[in-house]
Amino acid sequence: MLEHVRAHAPVRTSDVAAGLGLHSNTVREHLDALVDLGLVERATEPAVGRGRPAALYRPSPADPTLLARDYAGLATALAGHLARTSADPERDARAAGVEWGRELIEGSARSDGDQRKAVLDALTRLGFAPEDEGAERGVALRRCPLLEAARRYPAVVCQVHLGIVEGLLQSIDAPTGPGLDLIPFAEPGACRLFLPDPVVRSRD
Repeated sequence: MLEHVRAHAPVRTSDVAAGLGLHSNTVREHLDALVDLGLVERATEPAVGRGRPAALYRPSPADPTLLARDYAGLATALAGHLARTSADPERDARAAGVEWGRELIEGSARSDGDQRKAVLDALTRLGFAPEDEGAERGVALRRCPLLEAARRYPAVVCQVHLGIVEGLLQSIDAPTGPGLDLIPFAEPGACRLFLPDPVVRSRD
């Protein structure tokens, strides 16, 4: 949600809700949490006619060290909120991840032909430390950028991560059907990611 605000600021609650496919009340709570953390600033839209002016949100400057710490805490809080309030938290978490993943691969990587490398490079930038071990064993994700949140709410956070991969694949016109799977905490120190069959074969 913070990335959406950064990309489209200034935004209203309704803008974010429409862009991310979430309920306005849920978006408002999350935006208020970002304001409380100092990551987003809230202002009032100039009044036009009758009715209450809408709130506008835009990103605010923040210390990078505090940002990383607060972002992890915020991710845990948002995962908990989604787990408690959503009728289908896994579906909603994955949908949010898909939205995020679609924006992560830059234009040059979309068309260079090496789809698998593009996905792994994006996961590396996100901090997952992926190790490609082939079609049978898949990709070992050696680090989790949201480990605390994933341990507390694995059904939510891990679905966000699977959605990110699905969004990455969609953005480069790669298949996203059968074969795409993420096994959380599959072994000590790693989760296992499996990509759909046509993506498993790196191009020579």
